[in-house]
Amino acid sequence: MAFGADKDTPPPDKNATADCCKPSGQAAKDDDIKLAPFPADKTIRQSTQFGGRELKYDATVGSLPILDEKGKTIASVMFTAYTVPLANRPVTFALNGGPGASSVYLNLGAIGPKRVQFGAEGNSPSDPAIAGDNTATWLDFTDLVFIDPVGTGFSHSLVKEEEAKKRFYNAKADVEYLSRVIFDWLVKNERLASRKYLVGESYGGFRGPRITHFLQTRLGVAMNGLVLVSPYLSPSAQHDGDLSPLPWMLTLPSIAAASLERQGKLNDASMAEIVNYTRGDYAADLLKGRADPQATERIVKRVTELTGLDATFVRRSGGRLETQAYLREVFRAEGKLGSRYDSNVTIWDPFPFAPNQRTDDPILDSIIAPTTTAIVDFITHTVGWKYAGRYDALSYEVGKLWTDPDARGEEHDRIESGSVEELRQSVAVDPKLNVLIAHGWDDLSCPFMASVLIVDQMPIMGNPNRVQVKEYAGGHMFYSREASRAALRRDAMQMYATH
Repeated sequence: MAFGADKDTPPPDKNATADCCKPSGQAAKDDDIKLAPFPADKTIRQSTQFGGRELKYDATVGSLPILDEKGKTIASVMFTAYTVPLANRPVTFALNGGPGASSVYLNLGAIGPKRVQFGAEGNSPSDPAIAGDNTATWLDFTDLVFIDPVGTGFSHSLVKEEEAKKRFYNAKADVEYLSRVIFDWLVKNERLASRKYLVGESYGGFRGPRITHFLQTRLGVAMNGLVLVSPYLSPSAQHDGDLSPLPWMLTLPSIAAASLERQGKLNDASMAEIVNYTRGDYAADLLKGRADPQATERIVKRVTELTGLDATFVRRSGGRLETQAYLREVFRAEGKLGSRYDSNVTIWDPFPFAPNQRTDDPILDSIIAPTTTAIVDFITHTVGWKYAGRYDALSYEVGKLWTDPDARGEEHDRIESGSVEELRQSVAVDPKLNVLIAHGWDDLSCPFMASVLIVDQMPIMGNPNRVQVKEYAGGHMFYSREASRAALRRDAMQMYATH
């Protein structure tokens, strides 16, 4: 995750004395990053067809400055907003994860008025990246604002890397400046009185409760609802599989779900049986270990039945299925690899005889081209917001800055603690806050079972339905499937209707 640290001050440059001859402030100014300024905000009129009717809306591409304590601009953040000029409309802010991902995935994949197909089995990076009407958009019941964090999309830092680590590329600073972006957008657009919602996907789901709590208690802005899509809520729950049964309990249901889907048997009833086994006999037998010589035998037998995997592979793993080993094993006979984001999405394994996987994840590598092509064409051509910088749909450079090994310590602990504490506190502070947690059954990167267990351990604070977990067919980006995207829309509409 994200860690930022100061490094030793470099030795002075041999020509540094020349700075004394420059006008006051010139030396510091020369250290600034010089990038072309963003153009002015631009709005066009668009429409989308869904449900047999036409919805007209304004599409705006614009930016907000990030200021330091002295009022100096240290970054520029781009946003894409879709608004319908009607009174009393709620507004929803959307963030993806990574860290290092722009908001294009939620925008053009899940809830925006237009979408591009990506992330499902059979999709190709070279398929035409043509955006069509999204039949499951949320725009008919809420305005939408998609935020690209610093270092993603066209958003960029205006300070040097070491300063950027402290200002943007760590969990605490990330939450604080993004909260301020939301506040500033509301003020700029005179929307402070609107009902307000936040959607966060993956690491955006880690951000969601923390931003909600920071807005509530520091900036004085209360969210009405929070939607967490495939959230990364508790990283530590997936660790210490030598002692704790939790890492194996979190992944088994998703592996079993993928097997059921391949058989055409995936549904709520079949998954309920698997969840009950996981939190019951599976957990108990894992904890027994060698104290019960038959425990491992029972695990191997049942896990083999649930997953359809080779019994020898399951036995050698003791019924404890490590994710990457499983993804190589499940399609090994076909010479393919599964994705940790949806194990039923595959690519050919270019190194099938290597001892370890030597290629990147099948989904991550395949979604960069269609999303980047579509969003850059929309921003620069359709809207006409002309900017010549590089658009990062998924920035590996930002991810590396967050994982700087010199920055471990307090920041590492802050991420490992997850966002469950802030989730509980936000729900406790506001008795009218509603939370929808949405997962794809096949997701092994942020498995649904983690959220099920997290919510079941929360105290009931008033109405037990204020915090709900919903699961759908598919993986991390389950919204790549039309039926799951429509189901998410229905569940979100139901939550919004409570207000």
